[in-house]
Amino acid sequence: MTRTYLPGILAMAAIVVASNILVQFLFGQWLTWGAFTYPLAFLVTDVMNRVYGVAAARRVVFVGFLVGVACSLIGTQIMGEFGPLVTLRIALGSGIAFLTAQLLDVAVFDRMRGGAWWKAPIVSTIIGSSVDTALFFTIAFSATLSFVEPANDVSWAGEVLPLLGQGPAAPLWVSLAVADWLVKLSLALLALIPFRLLTRRLLAHVA
Repeated sequence: MTRTYLPGILAMAAIVVASNILVQFLFGQWLTWGAFTYPLAFLVTDVMNRVYGVAAARRVVFVGFLVGVACSLIGTQIMGEFGPLVTLRIALGSGIAFLTAQLLDVAVFDRMRGGAWWKAPIVSTIIGSSVDTALFFTIAFSATLSFVEPANDVSWAGEVLPLLGQGPAAPLWVSLAVADWLVKLSLALLALIPFRLLTRRLLAHVA
């Protein structure tokens, strides 16, 4: 790793660690505090991609993935009231979703690099966030994948309730996924401001 990429690497690692901790604390009925920190990973990836290129962005993503794996392994060894803080399904869902979504974000951003400054970050983040949400919640909580970890009872997530408390009937985990996705979309729009400021400043130094 070169010294140039170090701020991005440290930022990604900090976001992954913080999100792994904050995901254990609820914010309201449908979200955890981790939902507000994890989307910042896409901001870091996109800034690195714009300023230093695809190879640097991928490097930062892989560091984030390794940090996430380490956090998951630690979490599986810490016992909470209802068992390990991190179950196998959550660890798998988190790792697969992160790596797939972030690498997809990098690829989409690179394809749209030549357009208006805002198009690449917003489109790549929306696509990456959508894939991340779908993969994580399906792997972690869908009843169809219960064979992955039979000893882990996630029947609570399959309880059928009105979507977000007022929509059509759906499993609880779907409401959690939709709420998480909506936060990611909102933060993707807000992140355009720091993206523009950071890339301008860093590109000025690189030039």
